[in-house]
Amino acid sequence: MPVVSITLLPGYAAQTQHRVVNRLAQAVRSVIDTPEAGTTVFVNEVSTYRRDGKVFSEGRAAHPVASDVVRDFLTALQSGDLAHAQSFLSPDFRMCFPGAVVMHTLHELNAWAAQRYTRIGKHFDQFEESWQGDVTVVFCHGSLQGTWLDGESFEGIRFIDRMEVRGGLITRQDAWNDLAEHRKA
Repeated sequence: MPVVSITLLPGYAAQTQHRVVNRLAQAVRSVIDTPEAGTTVFVNEVSTYRRDGKVFSEGRAAHPVASDVVRDFLTALQSGDLAHAQSFLSPDFRMCFPGAVVMHTLHELNAWAAQRYTRIGKHFDQFEESWQGDVTVVFCHGSLQGTWLDGESFEGIRFIDRMEVRGGLITRQDAWNDLAEHRKA
């Protein structure tokens, strides 16, 4: 039964501490075959510490929840608020859509999409995160609904997006969906 202890400087919000504790427990359980009930993680707080000849008395800022960043980006994008959607993107943002279509701007995305449909929206079923160093990978999946160029509606078309979030900004989006299969039908 693993017991994990982490020491933090004061000032971290309870929500941030809860995120740290939960992620540590998940990391431990991904390596050690132990039940949820058998994994203990707790936080100790210290008032100050010294490293590299410098004294510190507060911790660094917490990253935003990457799934929330992705959800807010996708919501702004589908509502047509490109300025707000852009605020979630890194300057070196890259997106790849079916057919190996690679774009770097939301204006490119809109021009590409305008040749496929007049309206599209996403119903989110689930968001999942994995952590790779300072990058959080967010998988979002659900279904698409919208209107084809001929005015016919569509719905229930599955999609999955894989997003990379670094420093609170989305750096990459890979999208997969079954739009082409439904469009042919």
